[in-house]
Amino acid sequence: MVKNKFITDYQINASKKIVFNYLSTASGLAEWFADDVNINEDKHYIFHFDNEDHYARQVSIRSNLHVKFEFYDPKNPDEEDKSYIEFKLEENDLTQTLFLTVIDYSDEYDDEESNAIWDGLIGRLKEIIGG
Repeated sequence: MVKNKFITDYQINASKKIVFNYLSTASGLAEWFADDVNINEDKHYIFHFDNEDHYARQVSIRSNLHVKFEFYDPKNPDEEDKSYIEFKLEENDLTQTLFLTVIDYSDEYDDEESNAIWDGLIGRLKEIIGG
């Protein structure tokens, strides 16, 4: 299947530290992104949504700036072209406005569907953090 790289930006009215906690921790992600998120003994994340478990490794993290999760099939962990989700926080120095960039690389949805899904997810995140 051909994968689609979907990139979108959202303005968030909250501090980087607060937002980053919701993007990088299992408990934070479980509040807005998935029905539940756990970390197994190998420190891999298990995202539970759509009545399925989705396994991911946190492959990159830079405190209060960036986090990337690479998804894999536990039955085929050596798959070449893995799906991933990446979150980047950037603050405009002049206006002190915080932007969240979402990069979703997967074969699940086209851009229109992805946009609707992420608008809903980020809307939920904003409700939780008040931003």
